Amino acid sequence: MTTGFEKLLLWSPRILGVGVSLFVGLFALDAFSEGKSFIQALPDFIIHLLPAMLLLAVVAVSWRLPWLGGMLFIACAVAYAAVAYRRLDWIAVISGPLTLVGVLFLASWIHGRRLGAA
Repeated sequence: MTTGFEKLLLWSPRILGVGVSLFVGLFALDAFSEGKSFIQALPDFIIHLLPAMLLLAVVAVSWRLPWLGGMLFIACAVAYAAVAYRRLDWIAVISGPLTLVGVLFLASWIHGRRLGAA
């Protein structure tokens, strides 16, 4: 039988991972603010959605392999911090949640292993 804490530890990284990818996807709406027509802005919108799609793919991988998902989320956070190293505010807003989700996936994996060993 699982406790409330175990359910929270299982589902929080998954839900937050989808939430972070939706948050990153919101930035793609910038493509429509340049005075272009919808058809002209559509390719820019699709390109700007690629990071969100990448994060959704990481969530999908993390669903079955939480240890790998944790590592991938942390790697995405480090990669973003390396690219945006001059903007600490952007790093905090993007890399912070990515790191949190990665740590939660790793904690979920460690907790699951402990339950399996018991």
